[in-house]
Amino acid sequence: MKTVRCFRLPDALKSLFACFLLAGVPVSSLVRAAEPDLLAPALEGPLKGLEEVLYCVRLAYDDPHWYANIGYYCDDENHKARCGNGGPDAGLLCKLNLRSHEVTVIHDARGGSVRDPQVHYDGNRILFSLRPAGTDFYHLCEINPDGSGLRQLTEGPFDDYEATYLPDGGIAFVSTRCRRWVNCWMTQVGTIHRCDADGSNIRSISANTEHDNTPWVLPDGRLMYTRWEYVDRSQVEFHHLWAMNPDGTGQTILYGNMHPHILMIDAKPVPGTREILANFSPGHGVNEHAGRATLLSLDQGPDEPAAARQLHGGKLVRDPYPLTRDLFLVARDNQLVLLDRAGRMQVLHTHRGPGGVQEPRPIAARPREPVIPVRMKPEESTGVMVLSDVYEGRNMAGVARGDIKKLLILESLPKPVNFSGGPDLTSWLGTFTLERVLGTVPVEADGSAAFEVPAERQVFFVALDENDLSVKRMQSFAAVMPGESLSCVGCHEHRSQAPDNRFARNLLALRRPPSRIEPFAGFPDVLDFRRDVQPILDRHCVECHGYERHEGGVLLGGDLGPHWSHGYFSLLAKEQVADGHNGLGNKPPRTLGSSASALLTKVNGTHHDVEVSEPEWRTMWLWIESGAPYAGSYAGLRNAEEQGLPGAAFGAVFRRGGAVLNRRCVSCHNSTELADGKPKRLPYDPAMRETRRSLVGHPTAEYERIVVPDDPMARYSANILVNFSRPELSPLLLGPLAKEAGGWGSCGGVFQSKEDPGYQAL
Repeated sequence: MKTVRCFRLPDALKSLFACFLLAGVPVSSLVRAAEPDLLAPALEGPLKGLEEVLYCVRLAYDDPHWYANIGYYCDDENHKARCGNGGPDAGLLCKLNLRSHEVTVIHDARGGSVRDPQVHYDGNRILFSLRPAGTDFYHLCEINPDGSGLRQLTEGPFDDYEATYLPDGGIAFVSTRCRRWVNCWMTQVGTIHRCDADGSNIRSISANTEHDNTPWVLPDGRLMYTRWEYVDRSQVEFHHLWAMNPDGTGQTILYGNMHPHILMIDAKPVPGTREILANFSPGHGVNEHAGRATLLSLDQGPDEPAAARQLHGGKLVRDPYPLTRDLFLVARDNQLVLLDRAGRMQVLHTHRGPGGVQEPRPIAARPREPVIPVRMKPEESTGVMVLSDVYEGRNMAGVARGDIKKLLILESLPKPVNFSGGPDLTSWLGTFTLERVLGTVPVEADGSAAFEVPAERQVFFVALDENDLSVKRMQSFAAVMPGESLSCVGCHEHRSQAPDNRFARNLLALRRPPSRIEPFAGFPDVLDFRRDVQPILDRHCVECHGYERHEGGVLLGGDLGPHWSHGYFSLLAKEQVADGHNGLGNKPPRTLGSSASALLTKVNGTHHDVEVSEPEWRTMWLWIESGAPYAGSYAGLRNAEEQGLPGAAFGAVFRRGGAVLNRRCVSCHNSTELADGKPKRLPYDPAMRETRRSLVGHPTAEYERIVVPDDPMARYSANILVNFSRPELSPLLLGPLAKEAGGWGSCGGVFQSKEDPGYQAL
């Protein structure tokens, strides 16, 4: 071990600093004089027995996301996401003596990386993650505070990190053993696992398809953690605090998940209180979890914004750790800082070498939390969910008792690869994951339901009426462990209210064995637009909405545009399908899914006598309720090179035809549709996005698919103007071509014949 002595000026010399300032001494060298002395009185008071604090040092990583610091990027295994970006790191595990200010290096990774230390309950062991120099993966390790006894606990081609000791003697940690990728980025996902004290018996206790982060034990023995999820809602708004038992049972919200924005991470209980100290990282979260240390009161329920109180302004901090009710350790850049409840800060140590300070923790024994008995039964493959009253909840206006007859159960499928920040071909800013249809279960007359579900799966529900139309969609997910029975009150119920006496009576659903899911026999469980829906449109719709006729400006043909087929894009751009729009959560009843999708009202015989068969209707219904996906397989996800090809081809059209558009088209299409001879990037242009937000009349998510009435995007988007399957049938050619020449004549015959030089140029 290496020891470094850090000197501090005696308090008696602080009075000389004003003279130094007048003499031109840099202000930065005098900052310590202006700081409050929080440490000295604490060492004589609540911290009297504390001698040392632990921390890590490591280099920053390039990716701006809070999670993208492990593994590699999906399209290039040599492009590393970890700290140091694939090069040598400056990994150190250190301890600072609070009285002598000496720094001791417990472990020097010598070009490798260290992260996420936690001190054992007895204070004599340190659990941390180590990536040795020249290797690719973090493994769990233990070491003694004096630097002796280093031993590796886990192994394999996975990253194991953010570990915490459990009161039952095991270890919970985040791991890429789930073998999945971020649904909206190119890096790997880590979910919560657990193992025995020696690293054996590793098993997953999370069904999340997205990241879990920073598990920590609550005073009652449950495990608190950050869960990122976005079922039918925005991918950048909901990464909040959850809790579960150490065996994975009893997963429930702790704080958040109702109101959007803010990453809540690195949460830990505050001693002697019912408060949580967490870092609130701005927006979608930033690099290294940086944010504002924030106190949360658990007495006000999980949805009350006033329960959160930010402790400080100024620079963002990292990894807050509560030492006492009123004193907290934080990391800030290359400094170890003491923060108090009033927001005052005192720098305890400044690291002078490469890398920043991370994850400060006290080296001290602490009480062991109670052990929660194991409730899962690993030999079973299902669990049971009990719903007390589907009508009990928030945002249920207009839903009368008796309206809901069934629950549709779906499963969000994890991604084995992902190459972009969007849904790519899975949807057009709708669902980011494929949603497998499992089937339905009945809801009793009293609103109760009890049913089996597959264990360790990410499932969610849609309440259906007597016609199988959607009443209310969950927009979150639930999961059970094998053999678990999990109950909830209602649909987005108030979590701060105790259930009424309906819990005390015998629910109708509990008077019989749990229902088994009734699948839709003869129908695919994962829908694909071109395979399942387009043939129905071809049979019933394309005669009027095809390439010869496009009544109402609606094109439902199956030919391909730059990204999607014309039919798929038109249905969404014309608001014929009510998917999640990548918007905010807990939408009002009957605003998502089949009940709000105009498409289904146009195939029941009331729209020009178009009436589909019952199997055709069910197929369209299943497609809508499963998120209206485009590609029904993750094999449709394209790597970066493939994603660039359609745009490049489309761009070539306008590079070669731009002069014609400027000369023949811009005089009419010069406001919202065309600019410099090219279609404006209607759904993506920042200025236009803000204009569109102001037109929809409700709060929107950051990347919501915003469609406004009579939207020019439905006619002038790149996704509709060019036909990649049959270029001669491109609307860009058909629209300005006279009807007599085989065109649509939409523009009054700009091109009278196909021999027109402008037509030929396009």
